[in-house]
Formats: sequence, structure tokens, C-alpha cells
Amino acid sequence: MTPVEEPVPRVPVAQPSRDDAPRGPARRWLPSSAGAVGLPLGVVLILLAGWQLAVTWTHSLVFPTPLEVARGGVELATQGVLHRYVIASLFRVVWSFLLATAVGVPFGLALGWWSRAAQAFNPIIQVLRPISPIAWIPLSILWFGLSEAAPMFLIFLASVFPITVTAMASVQNIQVNYLRAARNFGVTRLGLFRHVILPATLPQILTGLRIALGIAWLVVVAAEMVVVNPRSGGLGYLILDARSAGRYDLVVAGMVIIGVIGLVLDFLVRQFERLDEVRWGYASK
Repeated sequence: MTPVEEPVPRVPVAQPSRDDAPRGPARRWLPSSAGAVGLPLGVVLILLAGWQLAVTWTHSLVFPTPLEVARGGVELATQGVLHRYVIASLFRVVWSFLLATAVGVPFGLALGWWSRAAQAFNPIIQVLRPISPIAWIPLSILWFGLSEAAPMFLIFLASVFPITVTAMASVQNIQVNYLRAARNFGVTRLGLFRHVILPATLPQILTGLRIALGIAWLVVVAAEMVVVNPRSGGLGYLILDARSAGRYDLVVAGMVIIGVIGLVLDFLVRQFERLDEVRWGYASK
């Protein structure tokens, strides 16, 4: 007789309760696109309201209200002065920043890769880097006079050191496993730079470029107050000229315009984060 197989008892499986069920992300009060616009706009409105209340409460006869600043900006735009000064400042910043990038990125990568070069040049960089670009104004006037080269020289100095240091540190922070794996596969030096070093350093280099661009935009305003020919103008010269004329509404309008342009420049640089060669270095949230 063949043995009769006994049925295997079925163990009841406990159904997950609502509390144990996996939960998705918390429900947002606003969509991502609406929050990206609504939240900053709300903060701006609160600041403008506080600004208006502060001027009203202090009964200031000098410091302008937000409406007076807006009228001053419209006046500059209608007179054809605003766009000419904005273009002049952007011209100086863009060309000086591009030159600093062309010099600082390769130089920093070389210093980060060759330790002997870093030992030779890093002390000099660390001595020159803390010197304020404003301290170079007398020398820039002595060397270049009141030409366009004077403010561009100051902007270049302000930008090249952050870019160089960031590029050098990005190479030194590469994980050794990446380099060993590439060498085990017989990658040449040129291929190692193209496929390992450059992609690994791009996220940090881009961060350094954003910082350097902000510094360059700061320096151009200060340089234009001192070393720019009045005929060439610029936003820095606009603020200085408006202060001399007692038009503090135009002074604050120039400050607001500088801030808005700085925000736009940073936004444009951040668009490079969408590239596949850079996006890997940013954690997705």
C-alpha cells in the first residue's frame, strides 16, 4: 500500500494593516511648480510690506519706498540709460569670467593631478587669494588707467582664484577606486582624463563657477565706482552718480537691478546641472 500523503497545513498570512502599509511621500500643499514660484513670491511680498512699514513708521524723508524705487527704475528705462549701463556691466563680467574660467580650470586640474606642481604654486595662490580685489585698484589704475582693462583685470583676479582652488580640490577628492579600475582596463592618460577625471570633477567645478560668478558680479560694481570712465558707465557708476545727485530712489533701484541680474546669472549657470556629465554628482531628493 502506498502511503497517503497528509496535506500540508496552510499557515494564514497576516494581511498588512493600514498602519503597516508602505506610505508614499507626504501630500504637498502646493504642486512643485506652484511652490517654486509661490513661496519666493510670498517672501518678496512680505519683505516689501515690511520695507513700506519701516519707511512709514520712521517718517524717513531720504530713504525711498518700494513704489518710489519702482518709479525710479521705470525712469531709467524710459530714458534709455538702464539698458546701456546693464550691457556695459555684463560685458565686463562675462568676458573677464570666461577668461578666468579658461585659465583657472585647466590650471587647477593640473595642480590637483601633479603634486609637485601643487607644492610649487599652492603657497603663492594661498597668499594672493585672500587679498581683496579692491586693494588692487591703485595698481590697476597705474597699469591700465581708466580703460576697460582696469575693471576687467579686477574681475579676473576675483574669479580666477576660487575657480582654480575648486578645480584643484575636485581632482584631489576623486576616489582612488575609479583611477585603479580605469588603469586595470588599460585606459590611456588622455582617456583617463576624458572619461574619469573630467566627469568626476565637473559637479564641484560647476559649484566653484557659481561662486566665482557671484564674486565677479560683486566686484564689477565696486570697480565701476572707481576705475571706470564716466562715458562707458555701468551699474556701479549709476549708483555712485545717483548718490551724488541725491537720488536715493535710483540708488536703491540700481541695487535691486544688480540683485535681479545676479539671480538670473546664477540660474543660467545652474542649467548646466541638467547635463548627464554633471547631474550624477547631485543627490536627487
